[in-house]
Amino acid sequence: MTQVTLEDIWEQYRSALKAFLRSRLSNPEDVEDLLQEILIKTFQRRGQVKDQASLKSWLFQVANNTIIDFYRKAATRNDVTAAQDWHTQQGEMVEQDLAVCVRPFIASLPEETAQLLTRIDLEGVSQRDLAVQMGVSYSTLKSRVQKGRSQMRKLFEDCCKMTLDTKGRVAEYQEKTGGCKNC
Repeated sequence: MTQVTLEDIWEQYRSALKAFLRSRLSNPEDVEDLLQEILIKTFQRRGQVKDQASLKSWLFQVANNTIIDFYRKAATRNDVTAAQDWHTQQGEMVEQDLAVCVRPFIASLPEETAQLLTRIDLEGVSQRDLAVQMGVSYSTLKSRVQKGRSQMRKLFEDCCKMTLDTKGRVAEYQEKTGGCKNC
């Protein structure tokens, strides 16, 4: 990577990082404190970035880790509620970010699978009711839904590197180089 100065990095990404922090922290002073902490970490670790194309995702990973550290420190100060609230909000934000891709991904599936997932996952039709409407056994429909959801998961995994929590939900994600074609 050609040597990019800290000033260049900060000029390009400071406002996006600040907006990212604001979306995850309620206290403006905490936002400013963490922004300064991220600046220091960027200065100390900027040599870790091997490719200019990965700079943005690297910066936001540093920011996300800084937020996690912030809430862990709060938890050690017996402010467990704040840490739990953040974890819940973080999961909701990840779901909102990824929800944008659901409809385009469903649309890219074979038509029968797309219709099935649309009815069940987007319209909220129960699998039992849909099985009756379609004239297929419940177990057959469940298998088709499971297969369709596996196809959806593959589409997400092709686009993003995902970290799951203990319940199998997406806790964090990072877009892979090249981005998503269908999202």
